[in-house]
Amino acid sequence: MKTLLIFPPQWMPVSPYFALPTLLGQFTGTELEACALDLNVDFYNKILTSDYIKTSVELAKKLLPLLKNSIRTYYNKENDYTFEQKIEIAKASIINTTLKKYEEEIPKIELFIEQSVEIMKNKRHYYNPKLFLSATNTIKKALEICSMPFAPTRIDFISYSNPFLNLDYETIKYFVFDKSTNIFREYLRSKIEEIKSYGAEYIGISVNSSSQIVAGLTLSNMLMKETNAHICIGGNHFGRVKDALFNHPEFFELFCHSLLVEEGEVPVVELAEYVNGKRKIEEVSNLIYLKDGKVTENPVMEPKRLNELKPPTLDGLNLKQYFTPEIVMPFTTSRGCYWRKCSFCDHDFGMCYNIKTLDKLVREIKLFKKKYNITKFEFIDEAISPNYMKQMAERFIEEDLNIEFFCDARLENEFSKEILELAHKAGLKMMLWGYESGSEKIMKLINKGIDINKRLEIMRRANDAGIYNFAFIFFGFPAETQEDAIKTIDVICNNTDIIHSYGKSVFTMGKHTKLREAPEKYGVIGETKQVAEFSPTFEYNAIGMTKEELNYVVNLCTKRANEAWGNSLSFHLMSREILFLYLCKYGLKDLLSYQV
Repeated sequence: MKTLLIFPPQWMPVSPYFALPTLLGQFTGTELEACALDLNVDFYNKILTSDYIKTSVELAKKLLPLLKNSIRTYYNKENDYTFEQKIEIAKASIINTTLKKYEEEIPKIELFIEQSVEIMKNKRHYYNPKLFLSATNTIKKALEICSMPFAPTRIDFISYSNPFLNLDYETIKYFVFDKSTNIFREYLRSKIEEIKSYGAEYIGISVNSSSQIVAGLTLSNMLMKETNAHICIGGNHFGRVKDALFNHPEFFELFCHSLLVEEGEVPVVELAEYVNGKRKIEEVSNLIYLKDGKVTENPVMEPKRLNELKPPTLDGLNLKQYFTPEIVMPFTTSRGCYWRKCSFCDHDFGMCYNIKTLDKLVREIKLFKKKYNITKFEFIDEAISPNYMKQMAERFIEEDLNIEFFCDARLENEFSKEILELAHKAGLKMMLWGYESGSEKIMKLINKGIDINKRLEIMRRANDAGIYNFAFIFFGFPAETQEDAIKTIDVICNNTDIIHSYGKSVFTMGKHTKLREAPEKYGVIGETKQVAEFSPTFEYNAIGMTKEELNYVVNLCTKRANEAWGNSLSFHLMSREILFLYLCKYGLKDLLSYQV
């Protein structure tokens, strides 16, 4: 009995998504054969071609007059339009604007797109900043052009967007089956025969994010119709909103036979055993499915500790498809968060904090070096503690691993000069710090649990050790005022000598955050309301900034940051994985000196 695990579009195609090799690895040594297919990276390779761009332009040009004629039949000044008419108006506007925008550039983009893709995969060309930026600029424009016929849907290298896609069941279903906006449908249809050729009796589809919902459900629906395989959806997204599934038994008729929630390493094998006739469906942990017309949930098991799991594997994945000349492999040293008290965060929802032993970590790294020639790693833990960092660095040096890595960390004062220097010697190139806010009031409310007055000192130690400092900040916490937000902007813009770049976001209230337990404590006024039944976020009113004030400070941050850092290359490298590879190539000092 064969299991096929599929990762659908849309995700950034620069490295294998961690869940795929992790789940695949759990079948090692069992009698159950398993393989994996990364359709996300394959999708980008298929559409970023001259022929696809030409076809997209021709289709857009044919659609535009048809759309205009249709719109004339119902256009009115009152703007009282149906849902479908609003989409049609948006599509016509986007196609018209995009064709005009790129009218003179389209032939050049068609000519250079395949060369641009090659630059992203060629080690010599990739690290030439001028060639790299030219290639990514061409790819960005190409993806905007390819999206035209499916507007208002738009994809780029890092995201999928559709302003009409509210995450309620009927709207999701609409865009899955709507050929005019589903950019993935034709591609996925072309992959069905290949998928069927695997002869899999169990096909698992990972939907980690809302950006994968349309593609993931489009694929699962096709496979439900065209194969006899057991179709199961897994991944992070539906596990966060699983309560909504009980209101929609049709979901299990259209899109899957079952759905796995929370940690899947054990359940994915149990489900394969069920399909193989080795256990009852009621014995599969973490499973939701339809039984006698009713949505049924099996008990959620306590996940295995990291030390009990088998190593990940990349066997069967085409590593040459990824848009980078060197794979940056996501790894974990721990699962969950050792602090787990921040009021704004629910990243570790459903996780039981545990740490991987250094013996196991080193064995797995050596395996990936030997088997796949991978020497670059991203530790995707919620945060690595100072003590573990010290022990890990000592062990890496002792074992002479000769790898390079980056990770997330909390600004703990225990990150001493000695630990940071040792970690850099062991291969640490970059740390992603949760700086969050420059306001003492906001830091107390989010309960970060660190000495907020020591944060810059810690980053200076890291800088002095040769480590690149990336700071996460956010705006829009319920009690945050403009004055609070400007303090955050002041801190990052006045300390560019030690804060080398930053990532900003706008606060959203997650379904499983501490904040939702007592929202009034944090500045929320009145009731909170879920954005949509399949959305893990909530709407609320607050005592802090208005939407207009929030937009102002977000734009002000961008403006002042551009002035503070100049046109630094770091801000043009699209993703942290790419930034990390450039750090490995050029080092901290040279990278920081490069202005575009």
